Amino acid sequence: MPKAPTDPRYRSSRLFGRLWQGYLRRHSGRMALAFLLMVIEGSTLGALSWLLEPLFDRVFAPGGSAELPLVGAAILGLFLIRAVTSVASKTLLSSIAQRSSTGMQVDLLAHILTLDSRFFQDNPPGALMERVVGDTAAVQGVWSSIITGVGRDLIALISLFVVALNIDVQWTLAALVGAPLLIAPAALVQRYIRRKTMQMRHQAGLRATRLDEIFHGIQAIKLNRMETYQTGRFRRIVDQIVRAEVRTVTGRATIPALIDVVTGIGFFTVLMLGGREIAAGTRTTGEFMAFFTAMALTFQPIRRLGDQAGIWQIASASLERIFRLFDTEAAPRPHAGTALPGPDTRIVFDDVRFGYGDRPVLAGLSFTAEARQMTALVGASGAGKSTVFHLLTGMAEPEAGAITLGGVPIDRLSLDALRAQFAVVSQDAMLFDETLRENITLGRDIDADRLGAALTAAHVSDFVAALPAGVDTPAGPRGSAISGGQRQRIAIARALVAGAPVLLLDEATSALDAASEAVVSEALSRLEHGRTVLVIAHRLATVREADKIVVMDQGRVVEQGSHDSLLAQGGLYADLYRLQFKE
Repeated sequence: MPKAPTDPRYRSSRLFGRLWQGYLRRHSGRMALAFLLMVIEGSTLGALSWLLEPLFDRVFAPGGSAELPLVGAAILGLFLIRAVTSVASKTLLSSIAQRSSTGMQVDLLAHILTLDSRFFQDNPPGALMERVVGDTAAVQGVWSSIITGVGRDLIALISLFVVALNIDVQWTLAALVGAPLLIAPAALVQRYIRRKTMQMRHQAGLRATRLDEIFHGIQAIKLNRMETYQTGRFRRIVDQIVRAEVRTVTGRATIPALIDVVTGIGFFTVLMLGGREIAAGTRTTGEFMAFFTAMALTFQPIRRLGDQAGIWQIASASLERIFRLFDTEAAPRPHAGTALPGPDTRIVFDDVRFGYGDRPVLAGLSFTAEARQMTALVGASGAGKSTVFHLLTGMAEPEAGAITLGGVPIDRLSLDALRAQFAVVSQDAMLFDETLRENITLGRDIDADRLGAALTAAHVSDFVAALPAGVDTPAGPRGSAISGGQRQRIAIARALVAGAPVLLLDEATSALDAASEAVVSEALSRLEHGRTVLVIAHRLATVREADKIVVMDQGRVVEQGSHDSLLAQGGLYADLYRLQFKE
């Protein structure tokens, strides 16, 4: 479980400083207006308690009825001012809170999208969704609470204590006799709240991850009768959240409870002291009522300010998680610049080494994929074929060796320039829950003729006319509204529209039936024309016509050549071929 923060970058003062600089400063004008309105609202309590002295000593005295309308109107006016300023300030603060939190969500998502693939291997989607949505929601109202606490409650306390001190300094000091008792317990409780909140936010991430996996794997769950098992796992997570939440609420409630005790001690002391002076005739009833009312009105502001400490600790836990994520950076590309690849798009891997953690994947991989030719990568699972694609597209960085595209080392290209060179079609065509048009254009402005040509070449037009809204039909979650073969054709149309000079194919037809495979293969042949093609193949029948076949084993190239030459060598490729096509 996460522990209390030790990194000085995530102390409360630093967290609030970053929050102010990044998201609150831009709203400083409206925050100042809201603060002013809160000051006015808070000062009305002091004015109200001050009016009670003339009310009791002069208006309620014999012959004082003439001043009753004036004092009554003043009290009514105070409540009207309080009502108007309360509505206006809350509206302003809500606007600031919503705009700031949504701005933080957008910035956090934009930052996450810049991180490399290893980050996404370590952080499941559900946990990241909780960071973007849950943590930002947890801090959404913190600045509203702070402005409310400082602008309304603190000002109210100051004005009430001014009235109290003006009446009697000794009574005021007596009312505060128990205040020192709050210091140590309040500090301990605040640390406890932050620690429990960190645990709760961590468990909330696990909950989101569990739900994400359940709903994405719903077919496997049903087919394997795992409903009870998955429900049990989810229940254990939410039970821990409940325990952490209850303990956090207990911690938050403890501070106002301690304030109640201290306030009770203060009231008792003042009552004993002031009661004797009133009985002796040295103080008037109006003075005591004004003082007692001022002290009574401090009760709720003090309790709210005490609760603010708990609110801030809860927000601090989420802010720490948010800013830790902002401080996470992608692996650097120290040589990346504005270079562009040469026109021949020749791909060269030279003694490339790479591994995931302690597990080596590529161990000195070297091969060349000639421009405008098809090069196939074959080998057993785990040989490193998919890793070649990840390194080539900048999804990961090699630990040693060099990769060039068109004669230019790819680490000298910006990621945008590098990825613009590739179009990818894989066996699991990833579609978004948007229209088919949006899945093909990916937000780019594509003219109708170019889109129509891509639809025809990819054989999308063969089925799209029968859909309810044609090309504007929603694809459904992960493309579930259309068949596998149709998803592949959409992916091919996307690659055609992109017009990239290098085509990467990862078993694009392996999951299709014979009829769909024939259609998709014909569409792929059009897509491959004039491009440099790199193919990952498990089914060797799909790569017989490749210009070069590179055979990989344990992260190295063990054979390369044409289909016929590799069969004649009688090596690993020939063994794999005979295994797949044995009589």
